[in-house]
Amino acid sequence: MNWKTTAAAMGLALLASTSLARADGELNIYNWGNYTSPDVIKKFEAKYNVKVTITDYDSNDTALAKVRQGGTGFDIAVPSQTYVPIWIKEGLVLETDPGKMENFKNVAPEWANPDFDPGRKYSVPWALGTVGVVVNTDVYKGPADSWGIIFNTPDELKGKVNVVPEMNDVIFAAIKYVGGQQCTDDKAVLKKVRDTLVAAKPNWIAMEYNTIEKMGAGDFKATSDWNGSALRQRLANPAIHYNYPKEGYGLWSDNVVVLKEAKNVENAKLFQNFIMDPENAAGLSAFHRYANAITGSDKYMPADMKDAPEVVIPAAAKPQGEFQKMCAPEIQDIYTKIWTELQK
Repeated sequence: MNWKTTAAAMGLALLASTSLARADGELNIYNWGNYTSPDVIKKFEAKYNVKVTITDYDSNDTALAKVRQGGTGFDIAVPSQTYVPIWIKEGLVLETDPGKMENFKNVAPEWANPDFDPGRKYSVPWALGTVGVVVNTDVYKGPADSWGIIFNTPDELKGKVNVVPEMNDVIFAAIKYVGGQQCTDDKAVLKKVRDTLVAAKPNWIAMEYNTIEKMGAGDFKATSDWNGSALRQRLANPAIHYNYPKEGYGLWSDNVVVLKEAKNVENAKLFQNFIMDPENAAGLSAFHRYANAITGSDKYMPADMKDAPEVVIPAAAKPQGEFQKMCAPEIQDIYTKIWTELQK
């Protein structure tokens, strides 16, 4: 072996033994549809020599049911904060200790130790947002800061309203609309919720997730929706406005977890650390258009997000926001019964 060969071999051994070592292989991500930045994924693939595959889902319940079955081939999923405790309790996720990762120092203090994952033993932040009402003002010019757009639809919007079918979001909104409190067990309130939803449904055209395209195309004239989706709609059509319902609206966060059955655990951990880098977190936000929980990402964010009303909650609306939580099992069972009836 000549000196060049020996030096090259030594260099490769040193590279493999340090933090500079490149990973390789695969990473299979299970995430909400239209929610993952292709540019950030390409950056991750290039940095770590990892081939990333993304499979979409359309609801927390869909994702949970799929992972419960096992044998998915997925390494990572992105459940909302209401569902993270379920994934943890059922042993579906690995304790990857994100709190000990290099980039965890960038997580905003208020998101470093959340109730749904104390100490961040399992999850890292992906996105933060709200649930509100979106209206095309070319069609409807009246006040839209109420869940009444959905649950007591104005004549101009009847047969033109969509409802995004995320059960907990819809039930939360209906409870607020009838004057109740989140996770109430008051039977009179829950009956009002059920009656309100059943009466409202004939005025809806659909219960679909595909709001970005269909609001932009004019197929829907109003919808319940998440704020980042609404921002993308407005950028396509300035007549589309996002509204914070005066009765109360939900705050949420989505979080990256590593599945217990993951085959590519080390690559999944690399990805968790990677998205806590401010520039990468901003890259994700630039695509999905939601805020994130990473300090220092602001300077990398798109200019059109820095004062966007969909992202920056107006001062007058802030008191009405409430962080959504998973209710007790007996309450969730009631929600499920109401929801099942609504699907008929």
